[in-house]
Amino acid sequence: MDDARQAGDDDEMGPSPTATIVRLVGIYDADGTWHGELRYWVGARLGRTHCALCDITHGSLREKSEWKSCRAGLPVGFDVYHRDDQPAPVKSALAGVVPAVVAETSGGIVPLLGPAELEACGGSVDDLVAAIERRVEECGLAWPSPRDGNG
Repeated sequence: MDDARQAGDDDEMGPSPTATIVRLVGIYDADGTWHGELRYWVGARLGRTHCALCDITHGSLREKSEWKSCRAGLPVGFDVYHRDDQPAPVKSALAGVVPAVVAETSGGIVPLLGPAELEACGGSVDDLVAAIERRVEECGLAWPSPRDGNG
């Protein structure tokens, strides 16, 4: 279909609705089992294992307080999973690429950040938020309005 006809069709049907973000989901490049956690921790200390999302959200043993505060202030929930326990729709959308951040929206799963974008954050929570906000705008997604009760 040519662009002129598509534009006309949009005018007749009205603009397509913007997908609203329901929640953000982060996937770590690590397994969530006790053995997987231990293997990651040891591997990271030895320089053999690395997860850019882990660097942003965790210190050497637990979640960073800066991350906890940031997550609490987001307009939607931000849930995290490991590569072995991620929800099936997220796993399907990512096709094995982790670490990653996706938006679960009213229209489905939208990948936002992959390994390179998370690495570029350099472990910074503020840079993660800025990268998410950029991608949300680039993807034409909408945050829920306060009256939606999601924020």
